[in-house]
Amino acid sequence: MRWDLVIRGGTVVAPEGPIRADVAIADGQIAEVAPELAGTAAETIDVTGCHVLPGVVDPHVHFNDPGRAGWEGFETGSTAFAAGGGTLFVDMPLNASPPTLDAASFHAKLAAARGAARTDFALWGGLVPGNVDRLPELAERGVAGFKAFMSGSGIDDFQAADDATLWQGMKVAGELGLPVLVHAENDAITAALAREAIVAGRTGIRDYLASRPVIAEVEAIGRAVALAADAGCPLHIVHVSSGAGVAIVAEARARGVDVSCETCPHYLVLTDDDVERIGAAAKCAPPLRSAAVQAELWQRVQAGDVAFVASDHSPAPLSMKQSKNFFEVWGGIAGVQATLGLMLEQGYGTRGLPLADVVRLTSRGAVERFRLGDRGRIELGFVADLAVVDLAHAAPLAAADLHDRHGLSPYVGRTLRGRVRKTLVRGRTVFADGKAVGAAIGALVRPAPCPREVRA
Repeated sequence: MRWDLVIRGGTVVAPEGPIRADVAIADGQIAEVAPELAGTAAETIDVTGCHVLPGVVDPHVHFNDPGRAGWEGFETGSTAFAAGGGTLFVDMPLNASPPTLDAASFHAKLAAARGAARTDFALWGGLVPGNVDRLPELAERGVAGFKAFMSGSGIDDFQAADDATLWQGMKVAGELGLPVLVHAENDAITAALAREAIVAGRTGIRDYLASRPVIAEVEAIGRAVALAADAGCPLHIVHVSSGAGVAIVAEARARGVDVSCETCPHYLVLTDDDVERIGAAAKCAPPLRSAAVQAELWQRVQAGDVAFVASDHSPAPLSMKQSKNFFEVWGGIAGVQATLGLMLEQGYGTRGLPLADVVRLTSRGAVERFRLGDRGRIELGFVADLAVVDLAHAAPLAAADLHDRHGLSPYVGRTLRGRVRKTLVRGRTVFADGKAVGAAIGALVRPAPCPREVRA
């Protein structure tokens, strides 16, 4: 037997658990997984002492291409992603200019990604007032679903979806067999609290945090669930920050509603006290919560109620992260490189997450929810998207190690577990030993067709 590549001597995190095995790769797919494989290969990689994991799948990034050259970009964003063991990301439709709202803007984003993205990618379309009739043309071109905001997005050309737009868009998305993703915060609550604080001259960090209470998230999630259940649409709630928010999703799913949710590393490892310590690099919406709220969120994660963890990587030029008025600071956390290391550290630390759960949360969960193909498992016939990780290595993240454009991360100084030795996309090494390798090979991944019986 002759293969393209054999990865020898590692501990493979397979569906049945960690096993000592070699991995053979042919034509970009996993061809064999077994101890001490016999046969030859065009290339052999010795990974003795390391673990071989499915590559990270991050379905929530803002790489900002095209149109905002001073922001992140597919080249730097995907390089940072690969540095963290990432192999497939899904880029959000906003913060690019134009946002991805129709066929023309989809093709503009696709053109920007090709030749720049180091890893494979998929694209979300947007759902905003006035573009409901454009959702079919986006679906035809391969979007993985549609993103909507229930509160202000912070970008003028991506307006929040009112309830009528959201419901109408959900009905169309349901017919197309694609999910709607929502940023769920009650805009009336958050806008009123923000106005009151600013008028009173209360513009500090704690004032901003107080303007976006948990109830704003909880109410909006409940409303989105009700609309999606009526419309017959798969629903996904992005970046849930509270156990109370996850509970609504879990209860709805138990009733048969097709709904899921994600959380982010920053909600799991940082609290409101960290925002005061770190400052603008830790501003996001929904905001970081108290230690008590974080503990409730962790209970839901460990109970299996959260489908996956996503970075919500949302950087901006450094000039937008500097203001004495914290309401004016750009709200977005840059963390695409750190997700796996943070979750592995939680696994080895007090949370005790098994490796199987880390893989589900950082890879397989998103693949299965959004039908992103045969990824997220190391087994015969699956795409050879792999991260070779030295789990014995744990060290604080240094700013010099960051590969994103701006290098402003709230995780600098925080211990990450597992140095990523190599990242492979379709069996090809794209990052190794701290450096990008070869040309950008990223290709568009379309979602698998929705089964007809599910659409019905």
